[in-house]
Amino acid sequence: MSDVTFENPTDELINQINMEIASLKRRQEEIEGQIDQYEKMVQREEKRNADVATAVKVMKDQLEAMPREDIRDKYEEAMDAKFRLATMRGQLEQFKGTQDFIRNERRLLAEVLSKVQGGIVVSDDDDDDPAMAASSLNMVRIVKAQEDERRRLANQIHDGPAQSLTNFMLQAEIVQRLFDRDQESAKDELNNLKEAASLTFQRVRDFISDLRPMMLDDLGLIPTVRRYIESFSNKSDIAITENINGAEDRRLEEYQEVMLFRGLQDLMAHARDFADATQIDIRVDIDTYDATIIVEDNGRPFDPEEGMSGEHADDPRTQGILTLREKFDLVKGNLAITGGEGEPTTIRIEMPITDRIG
Repeated sequence: MSDVTFENPTDELINQINMEIASLKRRQEEIEGQIDQYEKMVQREEKRNADVATAVKVMKDQLEAMPREDIRDKYEEAMDAKFRLATMRGQLEQFKGTQDFIRNERRLLAEVLSKVQGGIVVSDDDDDDPAMAASSLNMVRIVKAQEDERRRLANQIHDGPAQSLTNFMLQAEIVQRLFDRDQESAKDELNNLKEAASLTFQRVRDFISDLRPMMLDDLGLIPTVRRYIESFSNKSDIAITENINGAEDRRLEEYQEVMLFRGLQDLMAHARDFADATQIDIRVDIDTYDATIIVEDNGRPFDPEEGMSGEHADDPRTQGILTLREKFDLVKGNLAITGGEGEPTTIRIEMPITDRIG
């Protein structure tokens, strides 16, 4: 933390954003170094796997003539090579997902900084200006939300892939010890290890997809939204109806596709995590000049007037909706919410859009 004092909250906010951008830049450089290292390691392991696969093929042709110990050693080598390659590929994908996340964070913070520096007039009376104070608080909330998201992702990585890799190493050691005295049990453990590795690999892929779906870059917003809704419904057991209108192959500006997709993600997560909804209705409209996303759920009622009041400012659902509203305000968008006792909660986000050039 800096010991520098500032005369108004805007200067303090600008300083905080600049410090955060510098910190993200350092993290990005570290991640890029790790990616380079793991790409070389993966290439070496791929070559090793190819060599081992060739040796195993030769062994199969000469199986009756080979000593049992040599067969076991070659089998262990093949399993070890596959495990190492799968682990390294998973780690490499994780690093690349983190790299994309940091890039997006830097881009968003740069946009926020530009808004603060260019869109707010600083004067000696800023501390007494309610609009200025509210704007500064909004920016602070956005920066805080980004930090909370990074903390959540770090916990997910620690509790998910990192813990699974530790378990794999323990299971591999058990298998190694069993091979010498009980090969049948060793085979059972290997099957268990294979199933666990397959499940974890799928979870890692889901994690990376949630972090930054590759489809969004390759195919655009609408195909990614369709795929995400299907995946979300399967994993959450929530019934979802969708009504999506817009050209499948239409590409918007990158930040617009990201914001709209993240907005839908957030609203669906709110309905699942905070409202305990069993039914979500989603409408997406992409017309010539505007994009609209409407999410309605049948979960616990949410009164907008009461829920968005000051006394509920620390409520996670309120915080999430406020942060989302402020993000869309930055790009001249809008978020509106309706609901109450006996009524479904409906959240509508809108944003002016332009097509991607090139």
